[in-house]
Amino acid sequence: MVKIKQSELPGQVPLGPSPSVRPTTSIQLVSPAKVRLSLISRHLDKPDLILNTPFSTERAGLIDLIPPTPLSGEPTLDQTDIMSTQVNHPTLLIPGPVEFDDDVLQSMAHYSESHVGPSFVAAFGEALSMLRKLFITSNPASQPLVVSGSGTLGWDFIAANLVERGDDVLILHSGYFADSFADCFQTYGINATQLKAPIGSRPQLPEIEQALKEKKYAAITITHVDTSTGVLSDVKGVSELVHRVSPDTLVVVDGVCSVGSEEIRFDEWKLDVVMTASQKAIGVPAGLCIMMMGGRAIARYNGRKTPPYSYFASFKNWLPSKYNKIFASTVSPNRKLIGSHLAVMQNYEAKKPSYFATPSPQLIRALHTSLRQILSMPLEQRFAVHEHTSQKVKKAITDMGLKQLAERPENQANGMTAIWLPEEVRALDLLPNLMKRGVVFAGGLHKQIATKYIRFGHMGVSVTDPTRGDIDKAIQALKAGLADVGYQKK
Repeated sequence: MVKIKQSELPGQVPLGPSPSVRPTTSIQLVSPAKVRLSLISRHLDKPDLILNTPFSTERAGLIDLIPPTPLSGEPTLDQTDIMSTQVNHPTLLIPGPVEFDDDVLQSMAHYSESHVGPSFVAAFGEALSMLRKLFITSNPASQPLVVSGSGTLGWDFIAANLVERGDDVLILHSGYFADSFADCFQTYGINATQLKAPIGSRPQLPEIEQALKEKKYAAITITHVDTSTGVLSDVKGVSELVHRVSPDTLVVVDGVCSVGSEEIRFDEWKLDVVMTASQKAIGVPAGLCIMMMGGRAIARYNGRKTPPYSYFASFKNWLPSKYNKIFASTVSPNRKLIGSHLAVMQNYEAKKPSYFATPSPQLIRALHTSLRQILSMPLEQRFAVHEHTSQKVKKAITDMGLKQLAERPENQANGMTAIWLPEEVRALDLLPNLMKRGVVFAGGLHKQIATKYIRFGHMGVSVTDPTRGDIDKAIQALKAGLADVGYQKK
């Protein structure tokens, strides 16, 4: 567990970007005309629906929500968000997308530019290099990949390139997203075996060891944090086990809900692939699939017997490989660059224009800004701040008499909390009440228990910028909202 000094905790000193880095206030940046138009638009816009889950039970009854209005005696959104340049809105505290920093959103407003122009190429290259620091890898064999798409695209990259039809993969199941990953593998003709745990738990190391000894697996997948349950997996422990018991098995981590909020050390833990997405703890609007691949993963791809069964998601279009019949030029003593458009990621990182499919310049600009903010503090401190906030949230939930899906502390994520609802409380009643208080939580997502719990996301700028007050506001709203819908602590 990472230690943090008391003076470094939220509420003591700001932990995000220094005030000198942040934009000037909204009065200086927004013209009077824009302010008036913004005020008018709030009366014209229809409220967003709370569609936090694909299940109809969560959607029913939420269509007629009125715009959030403060309840008696509570601060208005104008008071709590006075320093932001964003239009007033309920605070989004679901397990992604998360709240975004003003600087990040302003980067999204960058003027249109060529995706092979020198300015953009430099920004993309710097973002790729910063990802190495975020994943904590200095191994020259590692390769970052950023492609337009959701985190789900990472599953396709893995299934299409790193395993072949007829291969076996072992999927550690700690929630809803293991089922989906298994479905993706099966789509590519790969045999997916799931090792399941009870809801709120994770497969244990002895079970995993037994499974690895029974069959040869091309890869094992670990959902670092399952967004549906808030269960945290022991990535380090599993990787150590795999390298000891089944060293040829690739260690693949689904870090969509963990990278940026949970400790993850690519080199030290000997990971082969970590995939994630932009809209969670990395703090960038949805639309980027982000991956880090190690040398073993790239070697596995280069040793394929058959070409990948994908076009867009084929590594041959993004990375250097044996399929790229081209010559290499030396970029540095430690790394080589394939001198072609087919080595898109290495080209961009070397500040050379490249092309296969058009990236999103605005999203890459936002990623560049967010990564600079993230790396402005030591990662150990960032991890510790998320852990501290998580403990604060979980203590408040316990004090309210509520329970978590993940009961054991070692199974509890630091970037989100899944909360069982009391028997007398329905999500359909509680979530709209929270919305009126200016806070958005997520409904349940796990198929078996979707209507019985809610999810509280606490990651990214809502955690690292204590001046926002998002977490305290959410805890207070939850406590008051439960009372409003008839809950009394027993």
